[in-house]
Amino acid sequence: MRVIYEEKGKVGKLILNNPEKINPLSLETLKNLEQLIRKIAEERKVNTIVLAGAGKNFSSGHDLREILEKDAIDVEKLFLQCFKVMNAIRNAPQIYIAMVRGVAYAAGCQLVAACDLAIASERSKFATPGVNIGLFCFTPITFVSRNVNRKKAFELGFLGEPIDAEEALKIGLVNKVVKDEVLEIETEEFAKKIARFPLEVLESGKRFFYTQIFMEDFSALQYATETIALHSTSQFAKEGIEAFLEKRKPKWGD
Repeated sequence: MRVIYEEKGKVGKLILNNPEKINPLSLETLKNLEQLIRKIAEERKVNTIVLAGAGKNFSSGHDLREILEKDAIDVEKLFLQCFKVMNAIRNAPQIYIAMVRGVAYAAGCQLVAACDLAIASERSKFATPGVNIGLFCFTPITFVSRNVNRKKAFELGFLGEPIDAEEALKIGLVNKVVKDEVLEIETEEFAKKIARFPLEVLESGKRFFYTQIFMEDFSALQYATETIALHSTSQFAKEGIEAFLEKRKPKWGD
């Protein structure tokens, strides 16, 4: 398997497992990844997922040999499989956190942008460098441009040069930058903080967030009004409100 899956309590961890080649997103890897994401979503055993790369790097992006050696139909299958992975992450009830060490380039950068949250090592680098090989990073820029401001996304796509972790933090591509030696500890703690909430609450919030984000302001507010009214009657909301009023911790169960 090109992807390893581990579980620790309510936190799962998916690891891209081809460090010798900088964890490329080959067709095999993408199929493994989609299968695991959908299986985890269906089982509903964990609340957060950390997505990482084995070794010193996150991912260099697509395996370019799979693009060079294939015809347009087969190349489209590769990119459609990548689409399926990004779609599976978006539709999963779990919150996905990219843990970035080393390079996250091209589709690797896209994968970071597709995750709900991201924590990066101070030594990490991000790039959408397709212009350098004559193939613009069409698919990576789609997700990157939905994380950062428009002009910065344009610069990343058309300059093709890497940015460091601090700049990625400044433009909104990652949530937090930490020292390399504590990256795993910090990411696990971050994941555990979110994982303590009921999966149903995380799922409803995630679905709402991505639905409303591109709506017009008052259309979004109308949708939010209907959604909050609906979920205010849930067992989780009732227990949470009662616990707050009684000055105790909510008892949501496992």
